[in-house]
Parts: sequence; C-alpha cells; structure tokens
Amino acid sequence: MSGIGGFFFRAREPERLAAWYAEHLGVDGPPAAYGDPSWRQEAGPTVFFGMDDPEHLGGPDRTWSMNFRVPDLEAMVAQLRAAGIEVEVDPETYPNGTFASLRDPEGNVLQLWEPGGVDAEGPVGTAG
Repeated sequence: MSGIGGFFFRAREPERLAAWYAEHLGVDGPPAAYGDPSWRQEAGPTVFFGMDDPEHLGGPDRTWSMNFRVPDLEAMVAQLRAAGIEVEVDPETYPNGTFASLRDPEGNVLQLWEPGGVDAEGPVGTAG
C-alpha cells in the first residue's frame, strides 16, 4: 500500500459540502471526468486509528473525524475565522505539534494539525 486513495462519507448536501471544503480548506471535490486529475496532497505523516471516545469524534451520533495537516496553523485559523468559521485552538503545544478544531457545515468534526517534533521533518512543517 502507498497511502489512502479516498475518504468517503455520507453527506446531506454533497455538492454544497464539496464546495465548502474546496473554498475553505483547499480540498478539491471529485474530478468532473475520468480524464481530470484528483486532488493531490503533500506526502507527510498520517495517523489511521479507530477510536472509542465519542466526544473526540463530535458526539455519539458521529462516526468519523478528519485531521488535516497544515504548514501554518495560525494563518489557517485566521483565514477560517475571517470567513466567519468558528475555530477552537488547543492552547497546549504537544510533542507532535499544535491543533485546532472546527466543524464543517454538516457538523462533522475537523481537526487542523501543524506537525511538530519528528512529524515536522519532511515536506510539511520545518525540519528539526
């Protein structure tokens, strides 16, 4: 295996949600045609893990959460807040970086992560 090729989830308004992700997080929706390229992300650290803590996922009715790597958490938070999106920045700096949380228009929990420590080495973050 070389990585995750897609992340699929249920949405009440898929087109509206895809437009929100593209506008605010730079995540392009699926290509319009097979000849068009898919969204590409930078290579970097990824955590794949099942969780039994419903609060971390946004409550007992939520079954997934997405964490996006960002090179500059402060700038991303400012950009989202300027667009009227509520973002909660975790005041603690962890050995693996800094985090912020928000919800998409359908209430799904998203986390922004600026890698730190050994996870900052490579294409995202700064080499340590």
